[in-house]
Amino acid sequence: MKIIVNSLTREKRFALLNGQTIEKFFIEQPKSHSIVGNLYLGVVSKILPGMNAAFVDIGEEKSGYLHRDKLPAFVKSDGPKEVRNSRSISSLVHQGEKILVQVEKDATGTKGPRLTGIIELKGEHIIYLPNGRYVAVSKKIADERNRERWRRFGKLLKTEYEGLIFRTSSENQSEAALASELEELRNMYKELERTASSRKNPGLLFEKDLFYEQLISEIKTYGRGEVIVDDIRLKNKIERYVKAEKINMNVTLYKGKENIFSAWEIEHQIEKALKRIVWLENGAYLIFDEAEALTVIDVNTGKYSGKNDLHDTVVSVNLAAAEEAARQIRIRDIGGIILIDFIDMQKEEDRERVLQKIQSELTKDDRRTKVIGFTPLGILQLTRKKTKVAISEALTVKCAVCEGTGRVLSPETIAFRLERELWEYRHSDYDGVLIETTREVANIFTGENYIHQIRLEELLGLKIKFEIKDDSPKPFYHIRRFERLTHRGLSPSNNDNI
Repeated sequence: MKIIVNSLTREKRFALLNGQTIEKFFIEQPKSHSIVGNLYLGVVSKILPGMNAAFVDIGEEKSGYLHRDKLPAFVKSDGPKEVRNSRSISSLVHQGEKILVQVEKDATGTKGPRLTGIIELKGEHIIYLPNGRYVAVSKKIADERNRERWRRFGKLLKTEYEGLIFRTSSENQSEAALASELEELRNMYKELERTASSRKNPGLLFEKDLFYEQLISEIKTYGRGEVIVDDIRLKNKIERYVKAEKINMNVTLYKGKENIFSAWEIEHQIEKALKRIVWLENGAYLIFDEAEALTVIDVNTGKYSGKNDLHDTVVSVNLAAAEEAARQIRIRDIGGIILIDFIDMQKEEDRERVLQKIQSELTKDDRRTKVIGFTPLGILQLTRKKTKVAISEALTVKCAVCEGTGRVLSPETIAFRLERELWEYRHSDYDGVLIETTREVANIFTGENYIHQIRLEELLGLKIKFEIKDDSPKPFYHIRRFERLTHRGLSPSNNDNI
């Protein structure tokens, strides 16, 4: 496994390569810099009793959304669960109140960031929750006896309201080392509280270096291979880390003039991840339609006809599509609800094979995913945790022409709309009208040998002249002005611009 890191410029990126194929891609741009994990002093700006939530001003462009269940006051409250759940957010927090919050999910579309008051401070081996009230152990620690030992130890370490999560790397650490790390995190939280108490306005208290953290997380996950970096400072920083953690990862500096992603032929794979259609090696293809909360992946046989019967062709295409769909989901960083419309399979055992294939491929994903299964219509449902915007949203903007729909009104529709508008001026005081439009709209409006235009001019009592705009990216019309043009002798034959 190779990790290629491009961090010399303002846009920072890294890609995980298995051979020459991208398995994962991470990007951070200044304009879409992720604030997940950042801590803020917030001020409650609005209470929403009907949703048991509040909007919190954190000093960013958009206010954050905070649910009642993510308030320390709610988590700390005692009593039966039914009584706790009946409490309104209005009894726990009030408008204008200052509160320490952490970002769980970046702002997307029209939605602001999602917040939590249950702060998590990550250490090397443990995660400290000042108001968590529970102990958890990484499921990646396979030995159940070890996991139980850390659960017991955690309950001894923490106070009543604190919470602890033992990370996978804690498995081989001593109790003394973990206790020392916990004390460091406690002191860090106390310092944050002191800083917050001295602030008057909402704003950032602690900022995570998400790019570096994500990169280190991948290095720890794979534990061996090569990291190739184009920035000497980052190279030295990574080298110090892998040496201290005794990770068998070779770190080298790229010195070529060509961009490191171009040198490793990564750029064209990123461009492929932005396309709506992705072709498979066997000639089949996938179609990706991404919306704000839902992504639909459609599987098509395309040029693939198979070597045997239809049944084998369908299963073969679906298995290949399952593998590529899982990879594209990782690369594109698609979150939320995902529906995959595989080619229809009649046998239950075939659906089970495809289900097992995609579940196997999704184990390569560090983001939490849940495969729900096939609907009665044969569409596979799954969900993937969404914490930041997908690659498509980070690297592209909505088309200014179609405004993100992928479609614009046809020349015919525009021409008929113009005709209806002109009907509103029949028998008016005007004798002529000048219309700016595209050539296609004008041709449809006038008809062959100007037959439609002549008929309309007679009915409306208006002479119609066009000014053609050949450089417009979509069909349109604009009525420039109405005039008394009878003395100029305007007629269809004068429309030389058409």
